[in-house]
Amino acid sequence: MQSLFFVTSDTSTLHFYWNTLKPQWVVGNPIVQQRELNRKILTPSNSLKTSYGYDFDRGEEPTTAVRLPVVIRKSGRTSRYTWDGTHLQLVSFGADTSECFTFHDWFRKILHFCSSAVRNFLIPRQVHENYMDYVKWKFLHRVFSSALQVLATQAMFRAIGIGYSRSLPSAAALNWLLKDGVGRLSRCIYTASMASAFDTNLKRVRLSTSILFSLSIGIELLTPVFPRYFLLLATVANIAKQISLACYLATSSTVHRSFAIADNLSEVSAKALIQTVCFDNVGLMLAALLNTLCKNNQRLQAGLPLVVYPIFSAIDLFGIYQGLKHVHLQTLTKDRLEIILDSWIELGFIPSPSEVSKDEGMNFLWSKGRGQWPIRIGCVDPKDPIPKISMLTMQNLGSEDFYFICMETCSGLRRNGQLGILLCLREGAGTTDIIMGLLQACHIRKALLQSSSRWEYILEASYISESAIREWFNLVEDGTEGDVNLLKEEIRKSGWAVQNILLNGQEQVRYTLLDS
Repeated sequence: MQSLFFVTSDTSTLHFYWNTLKPQWVVGNPIVQQRELNRKILTPSNSLKTSYGYDFDRGEEPTTAVRLPVVIRKSGRTSRYTWDGTHLQLVSFGADTSECFTFHDWFRKILHFCSSAVRNFLIPRQVHENYMDYVKWKFLHRVFSSALQVLATQAMFRAIGIGYSRSLPSAAALNWLLKDGVGRLSRCIYTASMASAFDTNLKRVRLSTSILFSLSIGIELLTPVFPRYFLLLATVANIAKQISLACYLATSSTVHRSFAIADNLSEVSAKALIQTVCFDNVGLMLAALLNTLCKNNQRLQAGLPLVVYPIFSAIDLFGIYQGLKHVHLQTLTKDRLEIILDSWIELGFIPSPSEVSKDEGMNFLWSKGRGQWPIRIGCVDPKDPIPKISMLTMQNLGSEDFYFICMETCSGLRRNGQLGILLCLREGAGTTDIIMGLLQACHIRKALLQSSSRWEYILEASYISESAIREWFNLVEDGTEGDVNLLKEEIRKSGWAVQNILLNGQEQVRYTLLDS
C-alpha cells in the first residue's frame, strides 16, 4: 500500500488524501497471486490515530479567530494562542482585542507589569511559599541596618576629626592595623571554634551574632563622645562586626537551600545578593533623608544617631527574628529529632519542618535543654557525680551494642545538680542507631517523668537496691520497642533529610570497646 499525504497552499484547511494502489491480479501464476494478496488494502492502526478529536471531514475556514487551549506564561504575562485562519498569534489571556481600554485598565496593566518585573528581578522562580514572608522581614532588617551603618560611619569620621590633630594617613594606617587586622583575625578564630554550631544551632547563633552586630554599631556611635579612645572602640566594634559577618556567610547557603524547591541554589543565592543591594540602597536613602532634614542644625545632626539608634536597632532585630521564624530547615539535628520523636510517642505522627520550626525556637545556648530529665548526646563526664547505675550499664556493654543510655547528674553553673539522660554513641554508629538510641531515651524519659521524685531519691541515695537496678534495666529494655525503619520512612515522607543527622562537636564524641 502506498499512502500520499498532501498539504494544500491554503493552510486554513488541511486535506488528507489516502490513495491506495489496487492490486493487479496475474492470471495463471499462483505465487504472484499470493504475493499480491499479502499487499491487500491496509487500514491505519490505532497507534496512528490522533487523540485530539480533530474532525478530518471538516473543511470550512474559520469565520472568527479560534482560541486554542494553549496558554504561555512568560515574564509575569499570561498569553493564549489564537488562529485567525492565516496567522498564529499570542493574545493576552482573557483580553478582548475589540474593546477599548479605559484609563483604569491601562493603569492596572502597567501596575501589574511593574510588579511582575520587580518580582522577577528579586524573587527566584522555584521556592517554597514561606520565602515571600522571609523576604518581607529581610527588607525591614536590611533597610534599618543599612541606615544605622551609615550613621555609625559618619560618627566615626566625626570622631577622627575631633580626637586627632595628626595627619589623616597616619590615622588610616593605625586604623588598618588595629581595627581591620584584629577584626579579621577574630573572624578566623570564631569561625574555627564555631564550625559545627553553624549547622546544629543555626538560628540561635545567627540571632545572637545579629545582636552582637547591633551592639557594635552602638559602640561606633560612641566614638565621637570618647574621641581619645577612638581606635580602641573602633577595634572592639569591628571585631563584633567580623564575627557577625562570619556567621552570616557561613549560614547563608543553608538558609537558601531550605527555600529552593529544585536544584536552583545558585539562583536563590544570586537573588539574595540582589535583594541585599536593593534593600541597603533604600537604607542609604533613609539615612540621607534624615541628614538632609537636620543639615541646618549641627547639634541635632550630631545627636541624631544616638536618638534613632534604639528605635532602628529594635526594628532591625525584630525583622531578623521574624525572618528566621520563616526559615524551615529540613536537616535533622539532635534538637529537631527530639521534637519529632516526642510527637511520635505522644501523638503518633511526624511533624513537618515548618511545625518543628515553631517549636524549635531561638533561645540562647545557655538556656538550651532546660526542663526535667533533659537528654544529652556525648560521653560521660568524670567531673560530674556518676550514679552507680551508669557504671553498671557500662560494665554490661557487648560488642553488638552501638550505644548505651545512662543517667547523669550535671553540676556547675550550667545545670546545678540537674538529673538528665545521657546517650553515648559508639564508633561506627550510623543514622539508624542514633534514631533508635534517641527514641529509646525519649521513652525512658517519659517513664521517669511519671515517677520523677522517686527516681531522684534513688539516685541521691548512697545505696541502690537490687530491685531499683533491675527496674532500671527493665526500663531500658522496654524503651527499645518500635520499628525504627518504619519510623525512619515516616520521617522521610514528612519532608526531612534522613541521610545524616548533624551533631555538634560535643555530640560527635564516640567511644570504643576494648577486647577483654
